[in-house]
Amino acid sequence: MARVMLFDSFLWRAALAGLGVALAAGPLGCFVVWRRMAYFGDATAHASLLGVALALASELPVMLGVTLTALAMAFGVSVASGRTYAADTMLGVASHGALAVGLVGVSLLAGIRVDLAGYLFGDILAVGRGDLGVIWLGAAAIAILLVWRWNRLLVATLNEDLAAAWGVNAGRERAMLTLALALLVAVALKVVGALLITAMLIVPAAAARPLARTPEAMAMLSAALGAMAAVGGLAFSWRLDTPTGPSIVVTAIVALVLSNAAAAFVDRRPVE
Repeated sequence: MARVMLFDSFLWRAALAGLGVALAAGPLGCFVVWRRMAYFGDATAHASLLGVALALASELPVMLGVTLTALAMAFGVSVASGRTYAADTMLGVASHGALAVGLVGVSLLAGIRVDLAGYLFGDILAVGRGDLGVIWLGAAAIAILLVWRWNRLLVATLNEDLAAAWGVNAGRERAMLTLALALLVAVALKVVGALLITAMLIVPAAAARPLARTPEAMAMLSAALGAMAAVGGLAFSWRLDTPTGPSIVVTAIVALVLSNAAAAFVDRRPVE
């Protein structure tokens, strides 16, 4: 009986952790897709490993180190892009540079045992009650931020000139998105890892795009598809003994393929 209760409890925690990340990443991922920020998301996510190294070296909470480093990376890239190098060049350098420096930094931590694979690919099955609380608090903060700023974020994303005419500060809205992205990186690190966080942002949003007719519908559908991918990937991983983080992303990609196939079928159906 004790083994059954343990089995149930850690699987429930893993499922709830995946749902929390998916519900926050879905709507936020729509803005990443609309603004073509995939590389920006990669740079922010890869900086999380550097944040882990700095947090462990300074004995700070890992989430705090990851959040601060992701924010510093995101704002640093935003300021530097387009000045000496093109934006995509700066993002490439920042993304891979942060990952490399983070890996080196983690390897130099003396006397500290670090589960590097867990930070790179996630370790959702090891999520504890404290982790679960942090994930859902972070997800709730992201959801509140997006609901609060939705119209302004949407206008600033669609047309910055129109945003200026409406009195919306596009730079401030970009900063809000950057803050939400850094927070998501911090809460999602345990679930899918630094290398797969961006996939959880863009794949469900891309899967929702062919099926949605309004931005709001796309955001809700993206969250739903992300949640289905989280639970389905967890079940897939448990049944076939595959890595859980990558299994969640693979499930999301299957949803992307099916949504595009469904959209193509509807478009080709003769009008009655």
